[in-house]
Amino acid sequence: MNRREALSSVALLLGGTILGSQAFLSGCKTATTDAIAFTPDDIAFLNEVAETILPKTDTPGAKEAKVGEFMAVIVKDCYEPNEAKAFMAGMVALQEKDAKAKIGKSFMEASAEERHKLLVALDAEQKAFQEKKKPEEMSHYFRMMKELTLWGFFTSEVGATKVLRYVAVPGRYEGCVDYKKGDKAWAT
Repeated sequence: MNRREALSSVALLLGGTILGSQAFLSGCKTATTDAIAFTPDDIAFLNEVAETILPKTDTPGAKEAKVGEFMAVIVKDCYEPNEAKAFMAGMVALQEKDAKAKIGKSFMEASAEERHKLLVALDAEQKAFQEKKKPEEMSHYFRMMKELTLWGFFTSEVGATKVLRYVAVPGRYEGCVDYKKGDKAWAT
C-alpha cells in the first residue's frame, strides 16, 4: 500500500465514522423547555419560600444566595417536563390555594411567622405523602422546593464560604480532623 492509498483509506474510514454518527444521532432531540418560563415575580416568590426555609440569622439567608434564580434554572434546564410541570403547579398551589386554605391569605401577603407555620405544615404533608407514594409517582412539590433550596444555598458562594468552612485550594487529605461541637461543616 502506498501513501496515497493509505490516505484514501483513512479519509474513507473517518468520513464514514462522521457520517455514520450523524445518522445515528439524528434521532436524538433535545427537550423543549419553552413551556416552562419563570417571571421575575415567580423568582421573587421562590426567594421568599427559600428565605422562609433558610432565613437570615447571624449567617446569610437563602435570598442572599439567590436561590430563587437557581431553582428557576434547574427546573427549566434539568428537570424532566413532567417534573417541571409538577413544580410549576406546586408554585401556583402554594402561592394561592394552600396558603389561603391554611392561613387565610396568599403566601406573599403573609407574615414571616405565618409563612413559617405554613411551610412546617406542608413539610409534614410532604413527608406523609413520600411515605405512601409509589415509586413511579412524582415527589410532592414542596419536597422539590425544599431540596432545591438546600442544594442552591449550600453550593452557592454565600452558603459555602459564609456558612460552611471553605478552603479554596485544599491541601493534602486529612482523614481524621478533630471536630469541636459548634464547628461549621466543611464545604470542601
